[in-house]
Amino acid sequence: MNRTLTPLNGASLTHSQIVPSQNIANWFDRQKLALPAQRSTTATAHSCFAPMHYESGYAYPLIVWLHGPDSNEDELRQVMPLISTRNQVAIAPRGTGRVESGVGAYRWDDSVDGIAEAGERVADCIAIAKQRFNIHPDRIFIAGHSVGGTMAHRLGMEFPEQFAGAISLGGGVPRGSRLLKHINRVRQLPLLLSVSPAIAGDVEGDVGNYSLERVMDDVRFLHCAGLSLSLQLYPAGDELTTVMFEDIDNWVMEQFCPSNASTAS
Repeated sequence: MNRTLTPLNGASLTHSQIVPSQNIANWFDRQKLALPAQRSTTATAHSCFAPMHYESGYAYPLIVWLHGPDSNEDELRQVMPLISTRNQVAIAPRGTGRVESGVGAYRWDDSVDGIAEAGERVADCIAIAKQRFNIHPDRIFIAGHSVGGTMAHRLGMEFPEQFAGAISLGGGVPRGSRLLKHINRVRQLPLLLSVSPAIAGDVEGDVGNYSLERVMDDVRFLHCAGLSLSLQLYPAGDELTTVMFEDIDNWVMEQFCPSNASTAS
């Protein structure tokens, strides 16, 4: 079943963007107390997600979410209910560059300076989450969609000791900028790549045009580097589905609680 998300920037939709859902807004109206997504008053703009029935005595896993193209940190409000309403705390920083063609639209710059800035924003968000919530220090995951997923894998490989895993939904594996300079430590970092390969006829050069051939090239690259990769393939052309998000929850839980992952929700 496809589950689609509401655009957050007021801009017109492109093929690579997530598109509107009729159910998300109603769900949030019913769960406002349980899911207080909050905006930042600090230098790093962000949104936060608190799980339902939050227990301060329990150390929660943390998901740091990097939004997709032409979006912003409020994407977290729609993503986390599809992953889990109770298993993780989550926080999302704003992208590093403004998209001039869209109101409230941001991107992740893949330049040297952009990568460094993204790393700083993620580090700030982790610190903010730790101040507000009881976060397990060894259960911090970085995840994202499309270009956000590519940046999530890059930052995971840049700072492997900070994360328990890095997750990309439909974002190609990054290249360049000395990606594997910490290769021995990166080999200890679990990676998840969830992909619905682009269908024939997609526009060449579209950020969503992640073909099966490109997927297999990325898998070979990671395999040759000796990295720990879980690859999840979904029917071609489905883009984002509820199953993809549910599988993120299962994969995260499996990293530290394998016996209970199948029963988590």
